[in-house]
Amino acid sequence: MGRFIQDQILGMKWLNALIGKGLSALGMDTASRWGGSIQFFIYDIIKIPILLCLLIFIISYIQSFFPPERSKRILGRFHGIGVNIIGALLGTVTPFCSCSSIPVFMGFTSAGLPLGVTFSFLISSPMVDLGSLVLLMSIFGVKIAAAYVVLGLVIAVLGGTLIEELHMEAYVEDFIRNANSSVNIETPDLTVKDRLIYAKDQVVSTFKKVFPYILIGVGIGAVIHNWIPESWVETVLGSRNPFGVVLATIVGVPMYADIFGTIPVAEALLAKGALLGTILSFMMAVTTLSLPSLIMLRKAVKPKLLGTFIAICTLGIIIVGYGFNAFQYIFI
Repeated sequence: MGRFIQDQILGMKWLNALIGKGLSALGMDTASRWGGSIQFFIYDIIKIPILLCLLIFIISYIQSFFPPERSKRILGRFHGIGVNIIGALLGTVTPFCSCSSIPVFMGFTSAGLPLGVTFSFLISSPMVDLGSLVLLMSIFGVKIAAAYVVLGLVIAVLGGTLIEELHMEAYVEDFIRNANSSVNIETPDLTVKDRLIYAKDQVVSTFKKVFPYILIGVGIGAVIHNWIPESWVETVLGSRNPFGVVLATIVGVPMYADIFGTIPVAEALLAKGALLGTILSFMMAVTTLSLPSLIMLRKAVKPKLLGTFIAICTLGIIIVGYGFNAFQYIFI
């Protein structure tokens, strides 16, 4: 039953087979490079948006119950590392990319929440949202998806805790610390209809923002899947290169995409022989440390705090990558 859910419901293997039959009926050889690339592209460009829109709708409906002022009250009930855990978990039901997470981070910080909590949220929000869990399950299976999410949350909790212990509040820009944030303003209770409208609007808004990156990611994945020789991928990102994790992390930082755009690339790299941990490090770096998000974050925090955030995330991502590589046999 589990395999059926993964392959046919989440993975939509039936869709891939249907597309293959359709292309064959048109006289295209799906075993060829061009045919295989076209089949890969059509399959993922249909599958990912379907899952994406469904997930955004569900997650946004849940998110409507947690406006910033309510989130602050919830977080205020916890202390110590427990509040960092809640902050990281809250990130799983909020924005889908790092740039979208930063305004929420600024609001929480302005509202007086502990700095460690806000950074735990900032790390987890783009890296391990619920959408990534389901999409990862559709391609890599339950074990890999669950391990990715758990380790992502660990990075978020430990990163936030470390920043809290370093007492770096002075390195938040003054306009953030002194702001009278609207996070304390009560919002009226929403009706079911209001929540459904909100969820629908979030689907439209998020889809418009991420679909270009899905197109790019699927296109890159199609090229890797059918045109890049396995030997090349194995040499650069496989076991032959002990620095593959570091390289993948560094390459991922200047890119800007979300988890939905990086998954097709990761899928193709895994099929070509790249190590699992190396791929996941690349995904984490792209989603958490993208250059545009770091530029936005610099407006809210001073260079020392920004550098500490980058160093903690980078180190955590690299450790996770090597850990996955060492125990890849357990997951695949």
